Amino acid sequence: MKGKSILITGGTGSLGKELTKRILSEYPDLKRLVIFSRDEQKQFQMAQEFPHSQFPQIRYFIGDVRDYERLIRAFNGVNYIIHAAAMKHVHIAEYNPDECVKTNIGGAQNVINAALATEVTKVVALSTDKACAPINLYGATKLTSDKLFIAANNIRGTKDVRFSVVRYGNVMGSNGSVIPFFLQKRKEGFLPITVKEMTRFNISLKGGVDMVLHALENAWGGELFVPKIPSYNIMDVAKAIAPNAEFRFVGIRPGEKIHEEMISPSDSFFTYDLGKYYAILPQTPTWSINDFVNKFNAKKVPDGFSYSSDANSDWETVESLRSLIKEHVDSTFEVI
Repeated sequence: MKGKSILITGGTGSLGKELTKRILSEYPDLKRLVIFSRDEQKQFQMAQEFPHSQFPQIRYFIGDVRDYERLIRAFNGVNYIIHAAAMKHVHIAEYNPDECVKTNIGGAQNVINAALATEVTKVVALSTDKACAPINLYGATKLTSDKLFIAANNIRGTKDVRFSVVRYGNVMGSNGSVIPFFLQKRKEGFLPITVKEMTRFNISLKGGVDMVLHALENAWGGELFVPKIPSYNIMDVAKAIAPNAEFRFVGIRPGEKIHEEMISPSDSFFTYDLGKYYAILPQTPTWSINDFVNKFNAKKVPDGFSYSSDANSDWETVESLRSLIKEHVDSTFEVI
């Protein structure tokens, strides 16, 4: 990272802030870190936490990924892009489909085109488990975004730029996620629960940051990285947070799945086990798969393999969830 410049789209979000914290602490020789987002209030608040006087590398840049010209201006002199900007709430995307498409698909294409038009050398785009076999618009737009970033490696020509994707499940404690929601609702004496069978993958903000930095360092271009992470059942989350509260079953919201997938059986033909992560390799790579396998000691998964939250071998318990909430979400957390 010495002398390099990084830009994070959606940089004021939960993961963007955690990335900022890690990058500033671990890479003091970084030349510049640009926080690119459209919410001036969040940028103002983030600047109180990471002031320019204390962190002279940091810059705050108002802009929208829908605005190609603004991206071109922002990408000037930037080496690495972490693309975290997205509309991510499933039910809001179902109600505002055109807005979701403009940001998640049009914005992705703008990021790609702006990277190709400037001197960017690495782009890592964030994805979601909802992009695997999607049933909602959000997942469908993120799958399209994934495909755009992976295919971008085929149109780069002679430019020295690599595009890759990281896909993971629910980020523990991120804005709008279930754990902060339950922590708030328990004050009212009840928790609204979709269905008791619901499961999700669980990853900490730290784990998400680790994965992005792994992709920045190791991606050859076109890989879709998937972490090996535990699942949880929604009832265990509820019991961990408020075992004495009333549980009200409200049914699934529009576009929701009961269980999530990160690798489908159809993906298995191109999926390799890297140890800590899986990688779904591009169907038309610009490099030798044999060289990739030898470099990373990659093992092909069996044909028909799938990775879903309900059939996981690794599960959070009520006790482990309480520890994780205290460690990653709210250090003052106590069971009530």
